[in-house]
Amino acid sequence: QVQLVESGGGLVRAGESLRLACELSGRIPSRMTNAWFRQAPGKERQFVAGISEFGGNTGYRDSVKGRFTISRDNAKTTVYLQMNNLTPEDTAVYYCAAASGYTTAQSMRDKRLYTSWGQGTQVTVSS
Repeated sequence: QVQLVESGGGLVRAGESLRLACELSGRIPSRMTNAWFRQAPGKERQFVAGISEFGGNTGYRDSVKGRFTISRDNAKTTVYLQMNNLTPEDTAVYYCAAASGYTTAQSMRDKRLYTSWGQGTQVTVSS
């Protein structure tokens, strides 16, 4: 099983940027889908961004399109989430997830697809 550890969260002001990183270790599948989810207090965990295949297949929730970018290094040991122009609505705990195999930009939004999760990193955006 693959282990995931997130880092890079913090407290920022609206309009600022953060880059989250997710370090993977253990049995990393050769074909893998990775995603970032987030969960605000009292709300369900929601899909933020995902990446599959050779990095050419990505998906984003509508509210982050044009502001967030997901990427993965060629060795597939680190997954990044670059977050620009942050707003208070982006405040949440952000989780990295991994699933074996490739999937579509639509299917990657389903959290039931993922078998491995990190412990989460807090992102707080002040107004």
